[in-house]
Amino acid sequence: MAEKGKILFICDDIEASRYLEEQLTTEGGHYVVTQESLSMGLSSFSKDNFDLVILKLDNAEILAANSVKEFKRIDKDSIIIVLLDEAKPDLLEYLSSFGVYDFIIKPINLEKLLFLVRKGLELRSLILVNRKFIQGLQESNQSLQKQNTVLAKRIEDSTRNLTRLYEDLRTTYMRTIKVLAQAIEARDHYTHSHSENVAKYATVIASEMGLSAKEIETIRQACELHDLGKIGIEDSILMKPEALTKEEWVEIRKHPVIGATILEPLTFLSDVIELVRQHHEHYDGSGYPDGKKGEEISLGARILILPMPTRRCVLPGHTGRYPSLKRRR
Repeated sequence: MAEKGKILFICDDIEASRYLEEQLTTEGGHYVVTQESLSMGLSSFSKDNFDLVILKLDNAEILAANSVKEFKRIDKDSIIIVLLDEAKPDLLEYLSSFGVYDFIIKPINLEKLLFLVRKGLELRSLILVNRKFIQGLQESNQSLQKQNTVLAKRIEDSTRNLTRLYEDLRTTYMRTIKVLAQAIEARDHYTHSHSENVAKYATVIASEMGLSAKEIETIRQACELHDLGKIGIEDSILMKPEALTKEEWVEIRKHPVIGATILEPLTFLSDVIELVRQHHEHYDGSGYPDGKKGEEISLGARILILPMPTRRCVLPGHTGRYPSLKRRR
């Protein structure tokens, strides 16, 4: 079925106008508004929405070109068919450059005109649908951008809140673990403030060796927690005033592993856990729990054991109270 449309027909030939208007109406089924002058046609076009314009002006080549520009300025998607007295290639090319859809040369072929009108209306419909689709996409994109902005802000706020909660949780865990470690030290007057003192000297040593702030902090935390595993040792062994038996020493030597196991769920303390496990390893391999020696022992663990009263051969050649340490920096 032919596309029906609203057509503006501008023609200064009254008889031709009546005939073509009648044919477009009866044969094409279109609604046609006829104007005799260009100025009246432009006025109608600017006030009302037309799907297609048929423009006929005798011997007015420049005027016709200017009128096309005006129609396109008012509606860039307008479909314009120009009726000409004769085919002049330069004029056809000139008018085409302004967006003329097609031309009809006298004598007017009614069948061709109706065909061009139908195809022009179909093109107009496609253009409008496409433009509406593009507009819909742009509106959807703008809506999505707004939603993305809101979502990004929510994610940012959530991330910030989660980070703060995570840091608070870490702080709470550390505070709890440290209180537990201090409670263990309080069980025996001999170990009172022991971890605090070890941390004080070990961090000084690490600083003098040129270790980074992160490494020094890891050593400090390991010092504060290194005896946490003693919570798994019976008081009868831990606070025994006499010399320990061989079996009791076996139990005591379990505390580095117990401490590391207690801290294992706290993955953010992975480096600290390794030092806690190794804090009784000796450079000569005589330590426990794994009998590591030399460079197999983490540097932090070798530093941690220096201030401890049970240190033995922590670094190669170390026999005195204060070994000569090679600085990293």
